[in-house]
Amino acid sequence: MLKAAIVGLGRWGQTLVESVQGKSDAIQFTACVTRTPANAEDFTRKHGLTLGSDYAAMLKDPAIDAVVLATPHRQHADQIVAASKAGKHIFVEKPFTLTKASAAKSVAAAEKAGLVLALGHNRRFLPSVLELKSRLKAGALGTILHAETNFSGLSGLRFKPGNWRAGRDESPAGGMGAMGIHMVDMLINLFGPITEVRAVSLRRAIPHDIDDTTSMIFRFESGMTGYLATLAATTPTQRIEVFGTKGSIELRNETSFTFRPAEGKPEHTDYPRFDKERAELEAFAAAVAGTAPYPLPTAEAIHGVAVFEAIVRSAATDKPVAVK
Repeated sequence: MLKAAIVGLGRWGQTLVESVQGKSDAIQFTACVTRTPANAEDFTRKHGLTLGSDYAAMLKDPAIDAVVLATPHRQHADQIVAASKAGKHIFVEKPFTLTKASAAKSVAAAEKAGLVLALGHNRRFLPSVLELKSRLKAGALGTILHAETNFSGLSGLRFKPGNWRAGRDESPAGGMGAMGIHMVDMLINLFGPITEVRAVSLRRAIPHDIDDTTSMIFRFESGMTGYLATLAATTPTQRIEVFGTKGSIELRNETSFTFRPAEGKPEHTDYPRFDKERAELEAFAAAVAGTAPYPLPTAEAIHGVAVFEAIVRSAATDKPVAVK
């Protein structure tokens, strides 16, 4: 069983621990590193975690095989490099980093050390997404023309003063870091490389100095186009719809799957709820064990950051930006 330390024990760090602790035969959390240990005492006691605040000291512990990073985005690259030097496998929450250069540096450090580096885009594991990918591969939609995506919520209205996300340095292009980046990965996973981005990002409603209304148009290497909206001050929404010459497929809120053929009756399936956090952590453990590769290649992880970087640049310049 993979012995891991959780680094960052906010809401999402706790979610990751609770997804597997006492439930999985593949991975177990044994330690925690957090900036405010006093706030984590009850949680760590409940889940049997050694509590600390020194990341460097934790990396020296030979009983720990891997680190799971649920920390602010800008810290990821340095933390990955440090873990690589210490010989620890790394699972990192999204966004991977905020620049392509730092993402490539992180991958190079892990590869040099012969370690697994896994990025937490958990929607890749959803049964509905796997079915969509299978149907696309089988040609069910014919020639793919366009995909529309939306990942939105109310988080921007709920940030408290001092929240690390409530500033442009950690949240460029509004909801992209918390929500929209998942749909960028969805598009890359389903359709391959994105070559150009046109983005508009505005602040209209939230009290903090970050945007709440961000929209993007993409061109793909395949020739198709795509659209993404991520709004940080509205009704929670997760949606992708793919349009092809033989019909369309729409996924809503992870579980609702609808195929609308160009001819014939629509087909609808409601999938049960699925623990995608447990799935991604167990896939990480499997990759470390060498039984299966992690289903998000590091080249695609780097490309996702390059697209994010192009979105931010396009929004700032009001011009299309090539993804390099």
